[in-house]
Parts: sequence; C-alpha cells; structure tokens
Amino acid sequence: MKPFICIISILFVSSCTTPISVKANSTELTSHQISTIAKSDWIHGSENCKTNQESTFDVYKHDEQSFIIRQNKCLTFEAPFSYILVGAQQILVLDTGALSDNPEFSLYAELEKIIGKSQLAVKKLLVVHSHSHSDHYQGDVYFNGRKNVEVVKKSASDVRSFFSFSDWPQEEKTIDLGGRKIVVIPTPGHQEEAISIYDHHTKWLMTGDTLYPGYIYVKNWQAYKDSIDRLTHFTKNNAVTAIMGAHIEKQKSPNSYFPIGSIYQPNEANLDLTVESLQLLNKELKHHNKPREIILDDFIIKPMSSLQKMLSNTARWFTQ
Repeated sequence: MKPFICIISILFVSSCTTPISVKANSTELTSHQISTIAKSDWIHGSENCKTNQESTFDVYKHDEQSFIIRQNKCLTFEAPFSYILVGAQQILVLDTGALSDNPEFSLYAELEKIIGKSQLAVKKLLVVHSHSHSDHYQGDVYFNGRKNVEVVKKSASDVRSFFSFSDWPQEEKTIDLGGRKIVVIPTPGHQEEAISIYDHHTKWLMTGDTLYPGYIYVKNWQAYKDSIDRLTHFTKNNAVTAIMGAHIEKQKSPNSYFPIGSIYQPNEANLDLTVESLQLLNKELKHHNKPREIILDDFIIKPMSSLQKMLSNTARWFTQ
C-alpha cells in the first residue's frame, strides 16, 4: 500500500497542467505583517541528506499547551507540520505526518517527551486529520491501539459521523478539550474530506493543504471557492492571529517557490499567513467561476488536471 501511495504522489506532483494563469496585483495582495510564531527557521533538509544529522522532529513550543511539529525534510520531502493542542481533559493532534515503519519516527514517542507521559496517561488523546492524503496520516500507526487514544478514521463517512455533521460542508462543530474550545470547519476543495481547525486559545486557524505558503492544488474549484469564502467569513467574526497550513514550499522572496520534491529549502517563507492574504484570495477567486491558475505573492492556486484528478481518485479509493 505505502509504495503504491508514494508512486501516486510522485506522479501527481509531476503531472503538469496548463490552465490560463492570472497574476494578481502584488502591491494589492501582499501583506507584510510580522510573523506571530516565534520561530522563523525550521529544519529544512540538506543538500546532501546522507550527512544530515538533524532530528526527526523539529518542535516549536508556543506555550505550555500548544506545539507545532515538523518532520525532517531529509526523511520526507513533504516535511508536513502537525499541531498539538492540550486541554484540561483532552489533547488534540492534527495530522500525524508522512513517516512510519521505524520506531525512531514515532510521533507518539515525541509527545511523551514534550508533553510528558503523566499527561498522556490521564488525558484522552484525539487524533484528527486535515484531510486524507497519506502524508497526513502515515503516523497513525504509532497511536492505534494505545490506551486513552482515539484516532478518527479518515473516510468521508467517518469524519462526518465523528463530528456529527448533518449539513456538510455548511455547518461548524465545536469540541471542548477542557477549558479549550476547538472549532471544526469543513473546507473541501483540495480534497473531499478536508477540514480546518480553529483554536480559541491561540487564535490559530489551521488549514492543512487548503491554504499554506506553496502550491495549492485544487480538485473541486467551486467547493474550494466556497471553502475560502467560508473561512473568510469566519475570520470576520473570530480573532485570528495566524493562518497555518501543513507545508512550506515558498521562499522568503515574493513569487519564489521551491521545486516540488525538494529535500533542501534554505530561506523558507514563514509558516503563518495573514488574514489579509486569505481575504484577498477570496476576493480574487470571486472573479473566476472557472478553474484558473492564480499566482499570488504568498501562494499559487493550481487547478488539478484531469490526470491529477484521476490519480487522486485512485489513491482515495484505497483510503475510503
């Protein structure tokens, strides 16, 4: 299964699409807000990964209850980010990453280090996924079967059932971790089961692959437009300090990106995006009812080609 998924992933990112491109006015669409995350330099791979001595996980501790973890780019070019939110009764894990099959890759073991075995012993640990692409759930193997751990399965029916969605994707659901409320927002478009998470404690909006500094591949154009509009309206009614996705594929300079599959990314852009970037993307999307490649300073929106959609559907068939 895993080799098949890897092959699908390689073919997916290498299959080119040539939609009409729209480059938005950079002076209008650029926000120069300083990052609210006190970490601007993540482990970002090496020119020669054989000599890379960096740890499997790069951990950012925002406060005693909030952590962001990135996986080593020399171990997976995806280098996805996971988010750990600790409440009085429950601990939320958003995405478990792309690494498995090696005890050294255990995200659960990393949580034992940064949160402590004592907390994990008495609090329920809830594992959810921003969507069902393999680089966001491979680490589930280190959580499955453990005491006090519930892993929400990644199929559409399981996601909707667990959160009790009755009007997907129009409604939001709130879960209480114990003195810490989390809002679950359906955001399909990149992928059918995609969700975003809002944390009332940090005011973070975590968007998975729906929005991040990089190449945003869109499978369903109208669903994506609706999701970005939904997120934009959410930010008008809720304070948001940072919008953070699951990857960094952009360089610090505007409109400069690393090639897909890069294992070395020096001078990366900040992980967090601004509310202004989201609002301006929403404004731009409203001008385009049909799929178009949209080039902005912070990210590029890329409609999937027919081949990419076919590969996505094939991979999804194995996970549903």
